[in-house]
Amino acid sequence: METKRAFTAVILSLFILLGYQYFFMPAPQQLPPAVAPQNEQAKTAPEGTSTTAIPVTTSSAVVPSEAQSQQNQLSGKDIAIETNRYLAVISENGGVIKSFKLKDYRETSAKDSPPKELIFTQSPNKMPFSFAWGNGIPAQPQQYKTNQSELSIPSGSKDTLTMTAEPMPGLSVTRNMTFTDNSYQIDLEVQVSNNTDQALQGAPFLENSNKPFSTTDKSAQRLFTGPAIYLDKVLQEIKIDTLKKEGQKTLTGMLSWAAYEDSYFLCSIIPQPQGKNTVQLALSGDDQVTSTINGEQEIIPVGGKKSYHYTLFIGPKKLSILQATGFDLDKIINFGWFDVIAKPTLFLLNFLYKYLHNYGIAIILVTVFFKLLFWPISHKGMKSMKTMQKIQPKMAKLREKYADDKERLNQEMMNLYKTYKINPLGGCLPMVLQIPVFFALYKVLLQTIELRHAPFMLWMTDLSAPDRLFIGFDIPGLGGIPVLTLLMGATMFLQQKMTPTTGDPTQAKVMMFLPVIFTFMFLNFASGLVLYWFVNNLLSIGQQYFINRSIEP
Repeated sequence: METKRAFTAVILSLFILLGYQYFFMPAPQQLPPAVAPQNEQAKTAPEGTSTTAIPVTTSSAVVPSEAQSQQNQLSGKDIAIETNRYLAVISENGGVIKSFKLKDYRETSAKDSPPKELIFTQSPNKMPFSFAWGNGIPAQPQQYKTNQSELSIPSGSKDTLTMTAEPMPGLSVTRNMTFTDNSYQIDLEVQVSNNTDQALQGAPFLENSNKPFSTTDKSAQRLFTGPAIYLDKVLQEIKIDTLKKEGQKTLTGMLSWAAYEDSYFLCSIIPQPQGKNTVQLALSGDDQVTSTINGEQEIIPVGGKKSYHYTLFIGPKKLSILQATGFDLDKIINFGWFDVIAKPTLFLLNFLYKYLHNYGIAIILVTVFFKLLFWPISHKGMKSMKTMQKIQPKMAKLREKYADDKERLNQEMMNLYKTYKINPLGGCLPMVLQIPVFFALYKVLLQTIELRHAPFMLWMTDLSAPDRLFIGFDIPGLGGIPVLTLLMGATMFLQQKMTPTTGDPTQAKVMMFLPVIFTFMFLNFASGLVLYWFVNNLLSIGQQYFINRSIEP
């Protein structure tokens, strides 16, 4: 029984580290079979109605010639937008956002690092957020015009950038982008007017085209990078590899939003009003992902107008900001099964940070809180293990006396446990109960943007990155010395030495090997998580020392 308990402890420990990918990362949703794109559905109007489809592949009005396209790209000016939250650049070539820099976030943790840029594309037809009306997105960007050259949004106010284009004679498109100070939301209204001499049929298309927000920040790529949609109240994160294998994907349902995300930032479209929509996902050769929201086919009569409304959100995946935005945008922060523990933990971390101004100290206090919360259970488990060690001689005599009678041996062993009030599984129970807490903390410490570039002390300047002390030259495979990780392994080794054993040499050897496994597995974990485990070990050592002193050998 003792050997089984030893292996149970080992398996549970390894489960925490090796099994987190399986239990912690949500499996990608099975995508529904591709359906015909919205723009390939019936293009005929009701009987008796004269319509003109707008074919994006043949009309020179919709698809400019190569010369026209080059001229448009040269002639279109850039409009600078500034709010308290960001610096943006809007291009007349396509009406797209060609730059979006966040003032409150930096590219790296260096003091002189520039603001975080969320647009990493160069081609005008591969930038967010191009709009088209007709039978699809044009091959070249539409040419917009505006009499504004810049917008600086005063504190506490909003302002609107108005741009107009004429993709074909008689068809005009007006984009109104409203920017609000101290907000990452942008309200987009697009008005399509039919000034031709016949009714026109088409559908609205709004694209969100993105590449990874960073090529150097490995912590931003740890969880998921790629397109995500919230469809029919279910979060779907579609891996880039899936798009590479299966090509374009088309999904239809009650769409709340479509976004491109990494661990810390997102760029999203929220259609207004929310309802049934079609989203097309496509991948180009340079890992450029394009998510296109296709509206319903409809007819604009002669002299008529149609307006389409969207909310754009470009900014941090900060839970409080996303919750305030609404539209279920906070669902993109996916804590999975452990949401019920992770969100209160994040709240507690932010609450403590408000007064301490140091997330490292906040992590230490949260660790102490959880240790106190589990103290009665873990204390009882440790005490049970110490008492188990104390009665080992009596158990050895029982095994010798009833070596040929297994049934009687088990009965006498149970009587012995009752006499000394021992739960034979008591030592494993605290570890089992702490597994959900570990996973919840893992999600919080790895995924929340609050810890991105958050300093602790000395050489630990980024709690979202692995712990490294650089000493003037690179250590192969590591770069610097993982000081905190080595200290964590040392405290775990000391904890194992202090933990009572049952006298089984095999069990003792296996258990003493665990600190080595943990140390190697934690080498590339976020230093915030290593800090939690290190402090938890110190508290467990103190608790074990107290129990060892209180129970006579």
